Amino acid sequence: MALIGAGLAVLAIAAALVLNAFQSNLVFFFSPSQVFAKEAPVERAFRIGGMVETGSLKRQSDGLTVRFNVTDTAKTIPVVFTGILPDLFKEGKGVVAQGKLGADGVFRATDVLAKHDENYMPPEAGHAIEQAKKAQASVQAK
Repeated sequence: MALIGAGLAVLAIAAALVLNAFQSNLVFFFSPSQVFAKEAPVERAFRIGGMVETGSLKRQSDGLTVRFNVTDTAKTIPVVFTGILPDLFKEGKGVVAQGKLGADGVFRATDVLAKHDENYMPPEAGHAIEQAKKAQASVQAK
């Protein structure tokens, strides 16, 4: 019995360690409307997606830092990214950025993913934009 109890204890500890590692690396997706509604975690990594707002792309003098806005047509969140943007990154196109939301409301991206052709938008971003349009239409109908 003692051997079975020890085996179960070791198994429980291993399962707890695996679940803890999984939870630490889990990255959720949020739309700009959800971030604006404070559903997204502050100072914890997550993904934000939508469209790059036309006219919002600004490059800093260091040549690597860019600022742009991500919108789901209802709400807009400012994003700062330092690094090399994907070749297909453009204003008015779909984007998913991974990073953290600062206390100042600016999303600091560590990764930026752009759509790869004219017919593709990341599924999460497409769904977020559809939901925002539906919500905006229901507000305007009232």
